Amino acid sequence: MSESQNIEYKLKWQDDYLKWICGFANSNGGSVFIGVNDDGDVSGISNHKRLMEEIPNKTRNLMGVTVTINLRKENNKFYLQIITPAYSVPVSLRGRYYFRSGCTNMELTGNSLNDFLMRKFGQTWDNVIEESFKSDEIELSAIENFKKLAADRIPSIASETDPILLLKKLNLIKDKHFKRAAVLLFGKNPQKYFLQAHIKIGRFASDADIVTSDIIKGNLFQQVEQTLNILKTKYLLSPISYEGIHRREKLEYPYFALREALLNAIIHRNYYTTSAVQIRVYDDKLLIMNEGKLPDDLTVEDLKHDHLSKPRNTLLADVFYKSGFIESWGRGTLKIINECMNENLPEPIFESRRHLFSVTFKKTDQKTDQKTDQKTDRKTDRKTLTTEDQILSLIVEDNKITLSQIARLIKKGLTITKEYVRKLKSEGKIERVGPAKGGHWKIIKKTPG
Repeated sequence: MSESQNIEYKLKWQDDYLKWICGFANSNGGSVFIGVNDDGDVSGISNHKRLMEEIPNKTRNLMGVTVTINLRKENNKFYLQIITPAYSVPVSLRGRYYFRSGCTNMELTGNSLNDFLMRKFGQTWDNVIEESFKSDEIELSAIENFKKLAADRIPSIASETDPILLLKKLNLIKDKHFKRAAVLLFGKNPQKYFLQAHIKIGRFASDADIVTSDIIKGNLFQQVEQTLNILKTKYLLSPISYEGIHRREKLEYPYFALREALLNAIIHRNYYTTSAVQIRVYDDKLLIMNEGKLPDDLTVEDLKHDHLSKPRNTLLADVFYKSGFIESWGRGTLKIINECMNENLPEPIFESRRHLFSVTFKKTDQKTDQKTDQKTDRKTDRKTLTTEDQILSLIVEDNKITLSQIARLIKKGLTITKEYVRKLKSEGKIERVGPAKGGHWKIIKKTPG
């Protein structure tokens, strides 16, 4: 048997291994085997009698943890199994907290420690009171909008005329004080209290080269609506197709999949940190990233199957559920996958690393045989160029080409195309000679190819 989430092997005892017992106590419990090598083979110990007396005393006196020690024997070799139960309260060793994650025992510090302590005490970030927030800072129009959204799941909400009473019923007020969730969901200016509570969108030519960006602020309902709108109108294309006589405009990535991923990022993010939710748009992919990794008992692979919903911010999740934005069954990631597969797009990539969680949407690699005019004969060659070099190549072919024609040929929105052209101008690679109508482009630096 190899080492795992709840099994650790040690050749001999050292007091430093109290950290491992502390880590098991703070996670799901587990066993430390003394006298066993990393492969699970028994090497044996000779001081087992002394250790069976000393170790329980040390765990009890230093951590308040009661362990069970079993003496075992294999091939005439003695070894110990130290069984540590999971504790519902946080356990520290000399003022430090340790946690078992997979096969790793880690010391918790900073935001990770804050998050751990809150969870152990049954508390979440959004459930904490924000004492300085006052009732006149509530956006009444946000309350009214929520009432409309929640009408299906809370039919009686239409008759609720007192906004303060409504927030109390939503568990967003305690002892006449508003909770952080109330500030984020219904505040006039949530960023006054939480600067990190915003969304950043960027169009990237490469990981190190950003073309344009936007910052979305306001309450969380406003952020969701504005973010999706600006993605549709500025950052993503909606190619036109026909089904019979019906015209269809389909977004590059499924709208409902983007919406679900955005809601997940907002609800599950770690608001203790100072970073914003980020949306990075590239030529071939779109990435949504938030600080706040998956719960320790949930893996990326679990997201592809039925799993329990475990929101980091339970009040935010509850209000978004009541408003009809999300379900509460842990099916959000499955919906994201299904939406993409239904549009013949690759399965999204979910990643949880260090303190981050991200979902990456990718485009399908498709070869096209569409007929084009003579000015686009070099289209295949341009496919291997960067967006900027594609623009330069088009200008070389036709120095009177319009921005609209460039946008169509490089398959970018007009706003994004203008940003690329502005960047090329600022870098001294091109200039415009004459007026917008009747003028022409001039290449200052030689284009590749």
